[in-house]
Amino acid sequence: MLGTLAGVHVTNFLGLAVLLVVWIILFKFTHLLVMLLRHEPLIGWAIGPLGITIMSLHEPTAFYIWLDVVCPAVVSGTVLHLGLFTSLSPVRLPHHPLTEIITIATAVLLTSTGDVLNALRDLRYPLWGEARVLRSMQTLRATWAKVHFTPFGYSYLNDHFGANPTDLLQAL
Repeated sequence: MLGTLAGVHVTNFLGLAVLLVVWIILFKFTHLLVMLLRHEPLIGWAIGPLGITIMSLHEPTAFYIWLDVVCPAVVSGTVLHLGLFTSLSPVRLPHHPLTEIITIATAVLLTSTGDVLNALRDLRYPLWGEARVLRSMQTLRATWAKVHFTPFGYSYLNDHFGANPTDLLQAL
């Protein structure tokens, strides 16, 4: 194993930084596409340090819950394989199959562990309606995300909670 680590050489630091940024952006963008694929009424969205989050009213089906885990993991693994183990790579790594498998599996595990835990939570303790909206808003508020509501979201919050989004976010 020590010989494997000795064979790692960074040839382009800027290229490595760009690869990491593209990897994270494509991973988050895949989450966004899966969420938009559901075609459900949107309450709003949030932009924060953890990326873009979409708030919807209904609990997704088990198919969409697992699709939201598998698709970003596949995109993550593909981007890393193309970025680290092809001629475009900014890092020279040993081209041993075990090295490739361990590197990609570790990175996919790093990015997808939270998704798997969220999927298991959503399957075990499903939330819908007001409880789902309040949990999402509370989580987003805790991460200092900037929350934006759709016109449907404004009317939903006014009808179900009797408050506008600003008052409701301050109460949470």
